[in-house]
Amino acid sequence: MTIAPARLRPLLAALPLGVALLMATSACGGSDAAAPAEPAPPASSESAAPAPAESAPAAPGESPAAPAESADSADSAVKEITVTVAGRKVTPPPGRIEVTKGQTVRITVTSDTADEAHLHGYDKEASLKPGAPASIEFVADETGLFEMETHESGLQLFQLVVR
Repeated sequence: MTIAPARLRPLLAALPLGVALLMATSACGGSDAAAPAEPAPPASSESAAPAPAESAPAAPGESPAAPAESADSADSAVKEITVTVAGRKVTPPPGRIEVTKGQTVRITVTSDTADEAHLHGYDKEASLKPGAPASIEFVADETGLFEMETHESGLQLFQLVVR
């Protein structure tokens, strides 16, 4: 058995962490269902929806707001999430939205360019046509942290936290 020189030990110890970070940040890395949902700071109580919206700390130059959610939904058990993409800008800025396991989620995305919106982990997709809203509706039956993004432009729309 060969023992690594003392100056290589810290690098070897950090290697698993680096690999884990690389896997976590890869764009289309498959299912995020096994990823534990990290708690996010509570957002303002503007929404009357059953599950509170939460937002993650924003990256530099971003606002910490979460995507718009409709409190006027006829069925209060449906979580409405609405996102608009114009000029490669996501409105509202990407954040985290929390829903309860078993809750119905309806995501509506409107883009100014043709693209594809994809919810990782649930493998739900919607073709985006310029100016036309596209919707995805499903029951959130898997817990975890799931990224919603556009495939062609590579924009993160939000992160869905299912608890």
